[in-house]
Amino acid sequence: MRPATPRGFRDVLFQEAAERRAVSDAIGDAFESWGFRAVETPAVEEYRTLEAGAGASLEGTAFRLFDVDGTLLALRPEMTLPIARLAATRLAGSPGPYRIRYAAEVYREQASLRGEARQFTQTGIELVGVNGPASDAEVVSVLVEALAAAGLTEFTVGIGTVAVLRALLDASGGDADWRDEVMRAAHKGDLVGLERLTRRERIDAAAAAALRAVPRIGGGADAIERCRELVAAAGCGSALDGLAETWRLLEATGATERVRIDFGIMRSFDYYTGLIIEAYAPGLGLPLGGGGRYDDVLATFGAPMPAAGFALSLERVRIALQEQGVTPETPGLDAVIAGPDAAEVLRAAARLRASGSRVRVSPGADACTAVAEAEREGAGRALLARDGRVFALAEDGSEAGEVAL
Repeated sequence: MRPATPRGFRDVLFQEAAERRAVSDAIGDAFESWGFRAVETPAVEEYRTLEAGAGASLEGTAFRLFDVDGTLLALRPEMTLPIARLAATRLAGSPGPYRIRYAAEVYREQASLRGEARQFTQTGIELVGVNGPASDAEVVSVLVEALAAAGLTEFTVGIGTVAVLRALLDASGGDADWRDEVMRAAHKGDLVGLERLTRRERIDAAAAAALRAVPRIGGGADAIERCRELVAAAGCGSALDGLAETWRLLEATGATERVRIDFGIMRSFDYYTGLIIEAYAPGLGLPLGGGGRYDDVLATFGAPMPAAGFALSLERVRIALQEQGVTPETPGLDAVIAGPDAAEVLRAAARLRASGSRVRVSPGADACTAVAEAEREGAGRALLARDGRVFALAEDGSEAGEVAL
């Protein structure tokens, strides 16, 4: 038998694993500096729980399985719904709001011919129990700081609002089936489909014109005003009030240097109710991550609370760092210690580790082997334990002086 990893999954080896951990820790520290606390959730959820929160967008994306009790389960395809379930159950009755952070593996089914990964690492936050522009501005600001903490020097955070689309659909006069078609086209970023759908008869002309034009609007505060002019003609101008105030608050913090209004953003899950967010880096054809406001999801789980958050793909952040020539700093070995007596080597290494050093042992190896191993592993120095003493080794394996323990 020749073992192989399943399609869409992969092994992560030493250096990449160290860099992934460094990036994840840096992002997590940024989250923690805002008061977001870490939680962990199971890798599987009941399928009906995910389906209740995500709706039709879950179909075809989740790995499904039955347990021995016959319960239909699914590997989590993203982290927002597990966090919402946790907040609605485990945190019920405790005072909010809840500032939650996580770093976890998620799993999504992909067709064989697409050649895409089926396991990802998401790191993100959820702010549960508070709404309004101030909380939206907090979520966006945390995202900006997290990407900077990861080491990215070039990135943009795009923000928009699904409230405009929903208001225009309400004002359009279209039936439920037509609205569903428009929503699906918007989710796909299908501007041609939107053009076709809004040319139908019996659709309010002002709402139809706005639906065609709004996804093409982007920029700064001026973009909000340009959008307001269009949607006001359909009686929907107030749908932009929250985003306008969020932008004002972001201007006060200086975050707008990295943030751009983009009314073309539409997240793939259809539970968003207001703010929507995506983060981008130059040269990367896919978003680094995204999220938004999902005020109705926890009501589905019997605990109505407003909520907003985002998730970043650790894999995409690392690719963006590589594109920008940034190598995450990872702690290396301080020393490799060898010697003829294994007990003496282990004893000396324990004393070095107690003083804070990272030490690899090589019992039984001679001085030249220790030097070669230290060079291969990128250790700061090679050491030799002998006769109750520890010696630093020169490049040729000769003793270069005693080391005090």
